Parts: sequence; C-alpha cells; structure tokens
Amino acid sequence: MALNNTYDARSRPQRETAVGAGAQILLLVLLGTAIGMGTAGWLTGLAFAFATWAVLTRALHRSRPPSFGPANRVTLGRATLVGGVTALVADSFRSAPPVSLLVGLTAVALILDGVDGKVARRTGTSTALGARFDMEVDAFLILVLSVYVAMDLGPWVLLIGGMRYVFVAAARVWPWLTAPLPPSTARKTVAALQGVLLLLAGARLLPDPADAGVVGLALGLLVWSFGRDVVWLWRRPGAVSAAPGEEPASAPAAAAHVSARGLLAR
Repeated sequence: MALNNTYDARSRPQRETAVGAGAQILLLVLLGTAIGMGTAGWLTGLAFAFATWAVLTRALHRSRPPSFGPANRVTLGRATLVGGVTALVADSFRSAPPVSLLVGLTAVALILDGVDGKVARRTGTSTALGARFDMEVDAFLILVLSVYVAMDLGPWVLLIGGMRYVFVAAARVWPWLTAPLPPSTARKTVAALQGVLLLLAGARLLPDPADAGVVGLALGLLVWSFGRDVVWLWRRPGAVSAAPGEEPASAPAAAAHVSARGLLAR
C-alpha cells in the first residue's frame, strides 16, 4: 500500500503536466481553426508545448516532494495562454493575427499572474518550483510581446524582453549578481508595468509615435530598475570576491524584474 501511495504521489504531477500539454494542443487547434494558422505558428506553438512539458516534468521529478499543487495549475493554465500568444506572434510574420484575439489571450494571462500567488498563499502550497515556474512564464510572455511590438516599432523593443535573459547570462560570469535583493515596491511596480505597456502598444489603439513613447517609457523604467539593483549588488560588501562558477546562495536577483506579483506569489 505504501508503495502504491508513493507511486501515485509521483505519477500524479506527471499526469497534470501531460494534461497541460493536451490543453495547449487543443488551444492551438482552436486558434488554427479560427484564423487558419500557418506552419510557423503551429510549429512554434507545438515546440512551446513540448518544451514546457519536458522542463516541468523534469523539474517535478527532481523536486521533493514531487507535488504540483493548485497554484501551479493556475500557472500552467497561464502558460497555455502564453503558448497561444507565442503561436500567434510566430504566425504574424506570415499574416497579421486578429489583434483582439492576441490582446484577449495576453490580457487574461497577465490578470492570472495575480491569481496563482493568492492561491499558493491561501492553500499553503508555496514552493521554490512554483515561484520559478511563475517567473519563467512571465519572462517568456514579456519576450514574446517584445517581438510582436518590435515588428512595428523596431528591434530596439527587444531590449525589454531580452534584458532579463542577459542578466541571467551575466550572473553566470559574475556570481555576485545572484545575491538576494532587498524588497522594493518600485522594482515590483516596474516589473508589472512591462506587460501592461507592451500590451497597450501591441493593441494598436494609439498612433505610432504614442506607442513608441509608451514602449520607451517601459524600457527606460526597466533600465533604471536593473541599473539601480546592479549598482546595489556591486556595492554590497564582498560582492566581487566570489569566483566564477561559484554556486549562488539564493534565487537569481533577475527574478525580481520578471513580475511584480510573481515575486509575491510563493
């Protein structure tokens, strides 16, 4: 009986990730039927579904206990929406997708960003895996939105989506960047604004100069926030004494810039 319980505890999270992959494929089918999505959209959406399933399954296999939890179900649902947005953006290189559809999926994904954290706190199911999952979904959505907006405003917009990944890469060279940061309402606010401002620009409700101003504001705030934290980390006692390759003592500081609510989620 104990063996059966252990097997069930380990297999249940794997089944949930499989259900998530199935939901992603179903959403792609619905989108493909609705707009006649091309090959690029299909392949990108399917690649996102497979990568999400594979990475999450591996992470759950390595976590102890291998529990998924209600908050992660919300995040998985949000990841499914992000996969749909990713497919639409990839397909937009062939033909422009309905803006209302892309904005609708993105808006729901951003709104749900504030739900999974509340669920985690109320159910007492906060985990490091859940926090990381939440942050990666947020970061990828910002990257995809940057790609979409950059098609109209220029490649400089990609700096918004790429900055977090550049920070993570830099932290592998300079481990002092992985030190924990003090709580900051300003940091969380700037992080939350990135998706909102990119969505506003992507909705094309404003003239191009106004959209450029909105995105420029988002980039300026992000550069300020990152710059302020990098300076704080640099000035921290013993910051530059860590050797390259040294194991970080805490979660990457870059996570602070992914999502305001995501940081509070778990």
